[in-house]
Amino acid sequence: MMDGKRIAVVLPAYNAAKTLQQTYDEIPMDIVDDVILTDDASKDNTAELARSLGIHVIEHNRNRGYGGNQKTCYESALARGADIIIMLHPDYQYSPRLIRAMAAMLTSGHYGVVIASRILGKGALKGGMPLYKYVANRALTLTQNILMNAKLSEYHTGYRGWRKEVLEALPLDLCSDDFVFDNQMLAQVVNAGFTIGEISCPTRYFAEASSINFRRSVKYGLGVLKTSAAYRLNRLGIYRDKIFRK
Repeated sequence: MMDGKRIAVVLPAYNAAKTLQQTYDEIPMDIVDDVILTDDASKDNTAELARSLGIHVIEHNRNRGYGGNQKTCYESALARGADIIIMLHPDYQYSPRLIRAMAAMLTSGHYGVVIASRILGKGALKGGMPLYKYVANRALTLTQNILMNAKLSEYHTGYRGWRKEVLEALPLDLCSDDFVFDNQMLAQVVNAGFTIGEISCPTRYFAEASSINFRRSVKYGLGVLKTSAAYRLNRLGIYRDKIFRK
């Protein structure tokens, strides 16, 4: 616990057996009360390994997609009594050592959401982010900041922390089950007026780290633009997208 808040780390996993141990070993268990892994019908022994580490495991009987996996993660964390929920990829692309700092920002009461940004500082390209992904990240982030009247360094990191009040308020069931879920979720946060804090995070790109291919990256980018346009039209009262129900 931290400041009397129960902290859960959720791990949305798909074929993460090669990197799970390394990720888990760096989670600061002196403050983390619960670690939950949702296995999205992996083809390796991710679930078996997670259980051997003492992680609470939920297994999907079919692949529900990255967004669908996260929905299960957050539902489970809230059901198990978490006050602070931090979503960490178990592929060791992000540093688990930052959980302590992210949790402190959330328990302070200053922020409802904290994202670990790969763009703050100069860690993205140094960590091996492909140049086309870096350029796309910057272009999409600029577009979203303009359309959503926000000022984030990036919207596309997969390392995020939440207060339970935020997760309980967002209609996540209306978001996509695909990769654009992350972006839709942040758009919901901005729409609802929750405060977002950022922390600089080094990142690692290597063979075992999960990363979507070029085709799916293009699909994701188009989804991001659609989400941003829907947000602006919703704010103007021209079009009411279902993800902004609340």
